[in-house]
Amino acid sequence: MELLVQQFFTALGLILCLQLLLKCLEFSKYLFPRLWGVLPSSFFQRMGEWAVVTGAGDGIGKAYSIELASRGMNVVMISRTLEKMQKVALEIEQSTGRNVKIIQADFTKSNIYAHIEENLQGLEIGILVNNVGMLHSPDPCCFLDAPNNDENLINCNVISAVKMTRLVLKQMEQRRKGLILNISSAFGSFPCPLYATYSASKAFVTTFSRALQAEYKSKGITIQAVTPYGVSTPMTKNLSTNIITKSSRDFVRESLKHVTHGSETFGCLAHAVLGWIMNQIPLWVIHSTRVQQCILNIIIAKQRKEKEMLKKEKIR
Repeated sequence: MELLVQQFFTALGLILCLQLLLKCLEFSKYLFPRLWGVLPSSFFQRMGEWAVVTGAGDGIGKAYSIELASRGMNVVMISRTLEKMQKVALEIEQSTGRNVKIIQADFTKSNIYAHIEENLQGLEIGILVNNVGMLHSPDPCCFLDAPNNDENLINCNVISAVKMTRLVLKQMEQRRKGLILNISSAFGSFPCPLYATYSASKAFVTTFSRALQAEYKSKGITIQAVTPYGVSTPMTKNLSTNIITKSSRDFVRESLKHVTHGSETFGCLAHAVLGWIMNQIPLWVIHSTRVQQCILNIIIAKQRKEKEMLKKEKIR
């Protein structure tokens, strides 16, 4: 019996050591990306002539458009905000000399894809960034307290990734090369209360990406889910940047270093560390009513403070 117990704890220790080693290897991708292979400067151009970016008028989509153009790609920008795209397109053309094509489309609608397909005809598309997305509500809240925008959210966060991938993947398969980046969220890695529909939609994007990578990696195509935590964008109310919350440009630059490092990436070291910490917290803690109420109280206090500041500004 004593020998059996000793063998059990020896085996358990080996498993824990192996798990720690695998986690260290995962972090090494972010700490020492050169050890995992440096992408040649021509990597993105070799995928094809054009990069297609959805939700390109602002935030992460804008940053991908600018960064990929700086790496030699012509860019197709797709968004509903025409004026914003025109401004970004002019910036790209003047700073990089690359061509920019604009397609105006509202991804909360389901009847836009024939129009998009028509405008993509004849383009050699090497990269697709499925970035467009929306929150269920400006602030965290319970499901029934959020606006009834379920159809819009599913169209924007889920259907868009599937439809755009179907449009572009066909030619990538024929040419046996291409890169698809599906911008998901770390909130999709666990059932996240107060973000129920958003979390579920991003879980779909991550699972969809990983399954497609298994299907198409042998055909020379890379499909990766990018699952960040905090990035400062208009959707996140332009949060102040810090060691965790990244600017769109910084996050995109770092994430592009890891496009060949597996079917899923946090995109940067800070978010990978935060992801590891979150994984150590039992789900029952995150799902507890007390934790949810604490978060809601913080949001309410913040909203009150913002209202008071607005009143003071009006008085001035």
